[in-house]
Amino acid sequence: MTDKKTFTLDAPSGVLTYDVREAAAPTDEAPLVLIGLPMGAEGFTTLARHFTDRTVVTYDPRGVERSTRDLGTETEPPGIATHADDVHRIISAVGGGPVDLFASSGGAVVALELAATHPADVRTVIAHEPPLASVLPDRDAMVAAMTGMHDTYQAKGFGAAMAKFIALVSHQGEITEAYLAQPDPDPAMFGLPTEDDGARDDLMLGVNMLVLPPYEPGYETIAAGTPRVVIAVGEDTGEAMTGRAARGTAARLGTEAVVFPGGHGGFSGGEYGQPADKPEEFGARLREVLAG
Repeated sequence: MTDKKTFTLDAPSGVLTYDVREAAAPTDEAPLVLIGLPMGAEGFTTLARHFTDRTVVTYDPRGVERSTRDLGTETEPPGIATHADDVHRIISAVGGGPVDLFASSGGAVVALELAATHPADVRTVIAHEPPLASVLPDRDAMVAAMTGMHDTYQAKGFGAAMAKFIALVSHQGEITEAYLAQPDPDPAMFGLPTEDDGARDDLMLGVNMLVLPPYEPGYETIAAGTPRVVIAVGEDTGEAMTGRAARGTAARLGTEAVVFPGGHGGFSGGEYGQPADKPEEFGARLREVLAG
């Protein structure tokens, strides 16, 4: 694979930054686009190295890492449709579709929106563990927990809210009233700051925790459409929220979730300082599923 080239793209109320890694040799294979939310391009560094035979495109969602949000001209916080339009812009900028798309976490939700609203952009979509509260039997409690994270962020800042996020995504099984009633976790337990620095620009805690809970993909449109859509779940995720949501989303599409190695970040090579998961096995599995 050649060295990545970085580009910027103007979008309404923001500037998007994306990277293109050209295939090592000429190929007729469709480009592979890798997206997350709120994770940026850096998180796909290891996974991209497994696909040297095709062009790989990554990007930072608006408000994440190198991509910007213009709060002065923004009429409302970016929702799932806004992020899907951004991915559509990037696909158009790199030559248009159809591309293959692997999407992680909130990016998987964006991928479902893209498949419904811009079906010509994508050939195959692998949506890995979309955190859709709307498909869960404990939907109301989960929405309360996610909204509570946003409220804590606004009241106490990043450390306090991120501690609640870590506790929630680590929890196995349904969220109960007893879970919601327990004391807030101590940020210091997770090595997080205990003081509020006053910043309120975190996309996940300040925006995503409000726009994700009510969102429902266009299931009928996706199921009847031309893009091939695969919902993926990590073999190690268990009954954590994203694993349960992946299986629930697949059921709403009339399919079953396809199992991938590792957990929620199975493709991770430790890009953000966390332990690597199972990137070698994950890359091989992704190649297999993309091939159909």
